[in-house]
Amino acid sequence: MAHILSADPQNSRGRFHEEFNEETKRTPFERDRDRIIHSSSFRKLKHKTQVFIESDSDYYRTRLTHSLEVAQITRSLCRAMKLNEDLGEVVSLAHDLGHPPFGHNGEKALNESMESFGGFKHNDQTLRVITHIERRHPNFNGLNLTWESLEGIAKHNGLIVNDVPYHTSNFNKIYNLHLNHSPHLESQIASISDDIAYNNHDVEDALRAGLISLDSLKEISYFDEIIRNINRLYKDIDESLTTYQLLRTSISKMVNDIILNSNKNIINNNIKDINDVFKSKTFLITMSEKMKKDCVLIKNFLYDNVYNHSKLKQKRNEVENIITKLFKYYLINFDKLPKDWSIQKKEESENRIVCDYISGMTDRYASKLYKSIYE
Repeated sequence: MAHILSADPQNSRGRFHEEFNEETKRTPFERDRDRIIHSSSFRKLKHKTQVFIESDSDYYRTRLTHSLEVAQITRSLCRAMKLNEDLGEVVSLAHDLGHPPFGHNGEKALNESMESFGGFKHNDQTLRVITHIERRHPNFNGLNLTWESLEGIAKHNGLIVNDVPYHTSNFNKIYNLHLNHSPHLESQIASISDDIAYNNHDVEDALRAGLISLDSLKEISYFDEIIRNINRLYKDIDESLTTYQLLRTSISKMVNDIILNSNKNIINNNIKDINDVFKSKTFLITMSEKMKKDCVLIKNFLYDNVYNHSKLKQKRNEVENIITKLFKYYLINFDKLPKDWSIQKKEESENRIVCDYISGMTDRYASKLYKSIYE
């Protein structure tokens, strides 16, 4: 039975654009999920950087595999808490659609290029992708997702009170997403599932890359305790099996901790219905204080030993240069853009059109294009 706090697809606020002949075999949230999966932006995540820049190896995670892993954790949490799995999955699968090529380095370069024109943030670009850039219908731009999906995607990282980003601000004027209210619990779950995914899977990728070792992970008491238990249970297993068991156990511990702590939050804050969820000034889906501290230690470890590793820095400088130079090239040579992009000049500034075009590229396409222009 669904929880009273679950988002109800039958009571959805609907879609911004009216659609005729909508089929009824799938709920509105199921249709939203399918629209995300069938979008070209979702397919392109296959060749977009998660941590390790394209061509490093076939084994490392991409934005696509990361999004699928977030969706799976989200479904598990939603099911355990009797919330709507489909809505949680929509937010999870869509949450990185606005990421440009080369991960956060690509984002940094685009934001600097757009500094005088509203800036660039991947979460804001995600909303732009699903409400403007994707084209699937003759009568309107975007995927025309339900209000609940748009609200959850826009606010999955928290309430937006100050510094409302470029597209979110413009879109909110025509379709109020209640930016200063908390989102549905399903969206909050998608957000925390993202944290679980990269706190564990970035560790696995870094181990495979040889940037860290299992011994170095023992510096973190949370991982040390799990590794000790694995070694007691399984004698003389190799490092790869130890790694799988470590991350499997870690994800389970985090998921169970979130379920227990979130249910306590709901009771302690006297949350009786969805309106109480919206009025809450903080997210109700949270980890315990101890688990939060452990996750901070994991994040700090990853920043020190992986994200800022000297082996990755040179390549990151190179890719920032690729994005910056592509941006400058297309501003000077706007007519070189594909025609379906250049004709948008009537409704958008040239800077924003170039930004949209580059942010939609895959790593490999951006690299190939840069070489064809500059080399």
